[in-house]
Amino acid sequence: MTDVAASPGNTNVASATPDTMAWDSRARRVMMIYLPLACFVLILLFPFYWMAITSFKPNAELLNYKEHNPFWISSPTLAHIKHLLFNTAYPTWLKTTMFVAIGSTFLSLFASTLAAYAIERLRFRGSPYVGLGIYLAYLVPPSILFIPLATVIVQFGLFDSPMALILVYPTFLVPFCTWLLIGYFKSIPYELEECALVDGATRLQILRRITLPLAVPGLISAGIFSFTLSWNEFIYALAFIQSGANKTVPVAILTELVTGDVYQWGALMAGSLLGSLPVALFYSLFVDYYVSSLTGAVKE
Repeated sequence: MTDVAASPGNTNVASATPDTMAWDSRARRVMMIYLPLACFVLILLFPFYWMAITSFKPNAELLNYKEHNPFWISSPTLAHIKHLLFNTAYPTWLKTTMFVAIGSTFLSLFASTLAAYAIERLRFRGSPYVGLGIYLAYLVPPSILFIPLATVIVQFGLFDSPMALILVYPTFLVPFCTWLLIGYFKSIPYELEECALVDGATRLQILRRITLPLAVPGLISAGIFSFTLSWNEFIYALAFIQSGANKTVPVAILTELVTGDVYQWGALMAGSLLGSLPVALFYSLFVDYYVSSLTGAVKE
């Protein structure tokens, strides 16, 4: 039996089995992981690729797909980007959008932090229902709210002003950020605050020196959410801003770069591409904090 087991033929069969299993495992890994991941990345990045090639294509290639490949550039040009930056008010639109997004984000984070801490830590009667009510306010469509909000904005004399957007955007940013921070504050051990209370610290001191430093990932996650929604918001910016100089990028590229039935596709795609870069940069800088806030919190 020993000789048979040690024969060269049986050795080849035994050595071939792990190779088959390894190949099978590699093939399964490709089919189950890498192929779906490649399809996902392709679908996710294709709109950015299309915007990029459209931004650098001359009009002759954009309007004649029979003679030019629609997925490639034969003669790249910077004419569309030059037209966007120097012949339109795009830099002003970009500054206005940045000002509105940053202002509404800080205002929303300030209000959401105080609301979430009060609901989660102060434990007053009915606090769970207050938190649920705040989150339900996020589900109200903006198309319903912009009419009464427009009346308020006109009464305060803020119509056609970026300040109107800074004050209006928290109406849909604060509910979700509050709900997000409530969940994150729950993960912070309450014993830390009890020890501080025993030592004589006030609630504001606890919030400033203990809770907020531990909740930085949650705050960054809420900030990313607020900044992204403020940057891309369209309905309120279209309803409350009329002059071209005060428009934000999402509204301006659609209303200022479309004249009648003529679409300046190169400038439109260039404006969309340049307008998405700040958000992509913002995500890339804080992606670690964003992931940690979604996957866990403070580890004891």
